Parts: sequence; C-alpha cells; structure tokens
Amino acid sequence: MTNIEKIQKKLIDVDALIISSPYNRRYFTDFKSSAGIAFITKERSYFLVDFRYIEKAKATIKDSQCIMLTKRKEQLSEIIEKENVKKIGFEDDFVTVAEMNRLKNDFPEIEFVPFSAPILELRTIKSEIELDRMKRAQEITDKGFEHIIKFIKPGMTEKEIALELEFFMLKNGADALAFDSVVVSGKNSSLPHGVPGNKKIENGDFITMDFGAAIEGYCSDMTRTVAVGYVTEEMKEVYNIVLKAQLACLEKIKAGVTGIEMDKIARDIIYENYEGCFGHGLGHSVGLEIHEMPAFNTVCDKVIEEGTIMTVEPGIYIENKFGVRIEDMVYITKDGLINLTSSPKELIIL
Repeated sequence: MTNIEKIQKKLIDVDALIISSPYNRRYFTDFKSSAGIAFITKERSYFLVDFRYIEKAKATIKDSQCIMLTKRKEQLSEIIEKENVKKIGFEDDFVTVAEMNRLKNDFPEIEFVPFSAPILELRTIKSEIELDRMKRAQEITDKGFEHIIKFIKPGMTEKEIALELEFFMLKNGADALAFDSVVVSGKNSSLPHGVPGNKKIENGDFITMDFGAAIEGYCSDMTRTVAVGYVTEEMKEVYNIVLKAQLACLEKIKAGVTGIEMDKIARDIIYENYEGCFGHGLGHSVGLEIHEMPAFNTVCDKVIEEGTIMTVEPGIYIENKFGVRIEDMVYITKDGLINLTSSPKELIIL
C-alpha cells in the first residue's frame, strides 16, 4: 500500500487533503522539489508543480496526476469542482496565518479542517522501504566514523574534521547530509549543538561528533565522543556514566513504553552524580526530518509504537570543561529494538 493509499483511508471527516510542506509533499509523492502542491482526494491524487519540475515529476511519480502549475486558484478550483470537495484537510502545523487567509479568500465555500495529526501519525511508523533507506544511510554514517577516527590528528581544526567527515559520506554514497555536522572539542564539547570552528585538536581533548547521511530523503543520526592522547579520571568517569545510561535504556526500550519512562531511566543514572548536566531529551524520532515526533523526553507521554525509529542519546555537559554524548539510532520492535548503529561505543583514545 502506498503512502497516498494509507492517507486516503484516513480521509473520513474531510473530502480532500492539501499538502504544501516539503517533507509531507515528499512523503506522499516520493519526489523532491522546492515547491508544489499535493492534492489528495478519497479516490485520486494530484501533484501540481511548476515548469522547473514538471518533466521529472511526470516521469517519476506513478500514483498522482501531474499538472504543470500556472494559475493556482483556477487549477485548484477545477479539481475541487470535479471532485465535489466541500471539506479540505490542511497542515495546521505548517501553514502560516497569511497562507490560511489566502486559501479562505480563494475558496470561501470550502471548510478547512486541521489535519496534521493524522499525517504525522502515519509518518511515525516506518515502512520496509523507509527502513531500508535509513539502514543504508546509517551504514554510510558508520563507515564515516570508522574513517574519521583514523584521520584525526592533534593540530587539526574542528572544521577540517567536519569537512573530511562530510566529504567522505557524500563520496561514499550519501545523497546529502542529514544535518549540519557537529564536531566540537575540548571545552567546546560542552556545547551539545556547537558549531565546528577553528579550534585545534589537542592531546587531552574530548571530541564529540554528531553527524548523519541521507538516502533518498531519509536521515541517519549518530553521535560518538572520542578522546585524543589521554583522559583524566573525571573524563573517564563521565564517559562511563553516559555509556551506562545509554545501555540501560537500550535494554528497556520496546513498543509500549513512553518517552517519559525512557528519559527517566537515563536521567536518574546521570543525575545521581551530575544533576543539571543533561539538559536535552534522551532522543527523538527520525525519518524524512532529523527531528520528528514522538520523543524520549520529560514531557512526551505518547506510547512508542512498533515500527518507530528513535535515537537514544544521553549526555553530560560540564560548562567550560567538556562534554560527552553517545547516540545510536534504533528501530522499535514488539519485544525490544534493532540497533541500526554498529559503531563501537566503548571509550576510544586516539
């Protein structure tokens, strides 16, 4: 069953669905474009896109009628009349007030109904095709880590390491980067999403690397922290606590747990010695977007379903000193998980 067929089964209280966000548009068409409108009714699907993409869309998209977008209002009016549409679901988590007003002005006879929740619910559970793409993306990411730990030397800058890592992934099969890579060292490693800079790597540094590849739009996400030259007893202690927290969570994760429950397992272990030093959630769902819902955090009480792909990434960050994060990406099953990340996570000293 295609993604369009899946959402058509959810069109119970509306006659059609209008999609304009790039990620949802790609989810339903499996086609990448910077613009376009997917219009899905209970029986048919249309994709309206401008001249830049129409030829490729017609050759690529199999389950939608592709129409060259020239006059949006008139073309949508024709489809609405043809399909006898009275209620249209829209992406209430994406559409701006200005765009909503435009839709209401263009189509005053139509009732617009918020419809983001059913779309996001559908995107949460990954199909075999989606899982395969993310497995392939993670395989490239793991190879990137294997490569970069052989490349890193004292005197290199964080930027040099990030560029080498990204080039390697792109050269070895990634269609794109999943997100801007984080490569931070020494005191900078206490910044969970620090930006690679001109700081040079020194002996005694931790280097935290958070990076991922994308295959056909689907992302991977992993983090590893390595040391250079040597570690202090405090550095070793912090690293082992983060690893302990992650392993404890990996043992307990399965379909049916909530985000709050899983986050608490890691937070209790970390806060026993480093309260306040773990300021982000334990993890998040991944797919076409690097951060999707649900999440492992202190507020998400949603039950995690079988087929969801989540990150598990506890960390400890000591301001102006150093930080450690270890992150795997896992596929949730009925009885546990399949860890899609194969890179070693025991402390590596380069």
